[in-house]
Amino acid sequence: MNILITGASGMIGSALRTRLTESGHRVFGLSRSDDSAPFHYDPTSDCVHLSKDTDLDAVVNLAGANIADKRWNTKRKEEILNSRARLTRALSLALSERQTPPHTLLSASAIGFYGNQCTAPADEGCPPGDDFLAEVSVHWEEATAAATHAGIRTVLLRFGLVLNADGGVLKNLVMPGGLAVVGRLGNGSHKMSWISLTDAVDVMMACLKNSNFAGPLNVVAPEVVSNRAFAEALSKARRRPALPPIPAAIVRLMFGEMADAALLASGNICSNRLNELGIELRHKDLDSALSHCFPP
Repeated sequence: MNILITGASGMIGSALRTRLTESGHRVFGLSRSDDSAPFHYDPTSDCVHLSKDTDLDAVVNLAGANIADKRWNTKRKEEILNSRARLTRALSLALSERQTPPHTLLSASAIGFYGNQCTAPADEGCPPGDDFLAEVSVHWEEATAAATHAGIRTVLLRFGLVLNADGGVLKNLVMPGGLAVVGRLGNGSHKMSWISLTDAVDVMMACLKNSNFAGPLNVVAPEVVSNRAFAEALSKARRRPALPPIPAAIVRLMFGEMADAALLASGNICSNRLNELGIELRHKDLDSALSHCFPP
């Protein structure tokens, strides 16, 4: 297949690109800086330009600014939203206008869609939350409308925390030099839903192959853990001590709005749809995933 990936240089995009290439597919990236590239996005005009010389069988949309890179202010929140919704809307429109549209669009979203879920687990049928990350996820998903209306099979990938030793959340939780790991935040009771990078790629590969699967999908492992348990498991896997707990008030002082929306929020999420794909996750429990990330 000919497959276009946005966000191809990111952690998830790089891993998917490698897997697709090894499987014999032809993979293209979407450039944001080279106007002469066959597939590029012009943020000034808010247009995605797609080469007419290459038919696309599928598109995987993974682009989006890192939510934890900087402290949130009005400008940064606009960047987080626009890097997702605006690009996705422009991409969907461009795909819908092609003479031969691709069969499939996999478009990233996040379990932040559900907001602060601290009681019963949220599945794909649950409504969105009401905080900033929920708002971002709703706009992100709605931006695929043009593709869906054009008959393109669209899968909305609501990713949990993606675990990989070289990037993502784990990179932020291991102190420089690897001498210690971040301990629990607040009282450590808030829930964390996660997926190993290997399993995340497996899920995307299955979504590309299954021509009948569409709609939202929570990309999470079955085991949901507390922040306290996550910190303890990470300390054990890294064979390094955990730093003392950071009180919630200090987390809020350090990170502002991001604290309650992301760092202290519960992500108690399950997936009722993974079985439809007919795949078996390699890492169903956290210890297995972390052992894979940090082998003895």
